[in-house]
Parts: sequence; structure tokens; C-alpha cells
Amino acid sequence: MTLNLVLQNIANGLSLGSLYALIAIGYTMVYGILRLINFAHGEIFMLAPYYLYFGMLIFSLPWWASALVAIGLTALTGMLSEKIAYKPLRDAPRISALISAIGVSFFLQNLSIVVFSGIPKSVHRPSYFTKIFQFGEIRIQSTLFASVGISVVFLSLLLFIIYKTKTGLAMRSISYDIETSRLMGIDVNKAISVTFIIGSALAAVGGILWSLRFPQIVPTMGTIPGLKAFIAAVVGGIGSVPGAMLGGLLLGMSEILFVTFFPPISGYRDAFVFLILILILFFKPDGILGVKTQEKV
Repeated sequence: MTLNLVLQNIANGLSLGSLYALIAIGYTMVYGILRLINFAHGEIFMLAPYYLYFGMLIFSLPWWASALVAIGLTALTGMLSEKIAYKPLRDAPRISALISAIGVSFFLQNLSIVVFSGIPKSVHRPSYFTKIFQFGEIRIQSTLFASVGISVVFLSLLLFIIYKTKTGLAMRSISYDIETSRLMGIDVNKAISVTFIIGSALAAVGGILWSLRFPQIVPTMGTIPGLKAFIAAVVGGIGSVPGAMLGGLLLGMSEILFVTFFPPISGYRDAFVFLILILILFFKPDGILGVKTQEKV
């Protein structure tokens, strides 16, 4: 195996990992505040490419305008799902909210099959996302630079919001103790809605970039990336935003390098990802950057 092949696959791993990271951040934000695994997050991710597709098809919007509308509509969908499915269960046992999240996931997926049909659709890719850059024998598609660059920008912006704004302070306060935060005058519902908006918007960006990398969309496309992003959040330390980013990059890199070094069993790449989850839970259940917390009763 040549060095160029290894470097080529490292670049591919960075591209895939940055997409996992964008989705994983949404998981980890919701869990960090509500201690809820939002299993509908993969379906939120799936909706963005559909909004983009129909924005261009029906309203003849240019790609960039349709992408912005898709991000806004996806963020709105995430907020509405929180208002309808999670807010009424705020004081209910956590298992109730978890069951509700699974229900929202099935609802959005099946509604998309009815509305959008289950026939795969091809997504338009602007010419600047199909360019190939040649570095010696290494070929890098422009989507790599887009996904990595956008991931870094959004992570930096998110960290600024969390640690430098009053909204971020409210979100961090709620993550420690939601009842005390209410007594201190924090608008808990507003902070939670903002969390879902930000997480859903990041999932939308990940979904749009995913459709550029794999230009075919179906209503079930969010299932496997959603599960892998959840694994990335656990690997990095669920509840930690930098951990989600790190976990996504490591998971994408591991998946691609597994295929590179073990091509005869490359069909087991998904099983390898779940094996990583098992090992992390066995040896370091709090994740790489996770902080050990005591479960509240």
C-alpha cells in the first residue's frame, strides 16, 4: 500500500468525519441540556436536502438561496418537534421523552415517504462543488474543503454562542439544573428552543453537504448517518460540543481507514463502527472528552 493511497483516504476520512461531526453536535447539545437522546435528529438531517431539492424545483431558487431556505425550514422543523413532542413531557419521566423521540423519528420518516415518495431523487450539485484538486497523485474534491471549513466555522460560532452570550449562559445553566435555572429567572423554554434550532440548523448543513457528497436522496437516508453521528457523540463524550467534533472526525477517519486496510471485509464497515461504540462504552463510558456526571433521580 502506497503512502499516496493512505493520504488520499485520510483526506476522505476528514471529509466524512466532518459531516458526522456536524450531525453529532445536535445530538450532544440536546443531551447536554435535557439529558435526552433525540432519535429524530437523523430525520431532521434528511429533511434539509429535500427542502433544497423542492426549493429549486418548484420555486426555481438558485442553489445558494434554496440552501439557506432549507436550513431555515429545517431549524423550524426541529423547533416545532420540540414544542409538540418534547415540551409537554418536560416534567415526565425521561423514558416518556425517549419514546416520544422514537415516535417523532418514525413519523417524520413515514411522512416524508408519503409526501416526497420513496423514489430516490438526484440533487443538483453546483459546479464549484464538483471541482477536483490534484496534489501529486492525491485527488481531493472541493466538498472536502467545504465540509471541513464549514464544520470549523460553525463549531467556532457555536462555542462563541455557548461561552460568550447570555443565551449560551442560560443553556449551560439549564444543563446543570433546570429547576434552579427556573428559580433564577431564566426562560427555560426559550433556551431549549434555541438549542433545538441550532442543533437542527447544524444537521441541515450536514444534510446538504451529505447530498453534495452522495447526490441521491431518499426518505430513509438519515437513519445510518444519524446512528453513526450518535456513536460519534458518545465516542467524543456526549454532552461535550468539542467532543462531538472530535468523535465525528475520529469515526469518519476510522471507517475509511478500515476499508483501506481491510478491503476483503470492507462490507463490515458499519459493524466496525458499532464495535468502536462497544469498546468505548466498555473502557471509557464517558467518552474521550466527556465528564463523569451523576445521574439525577
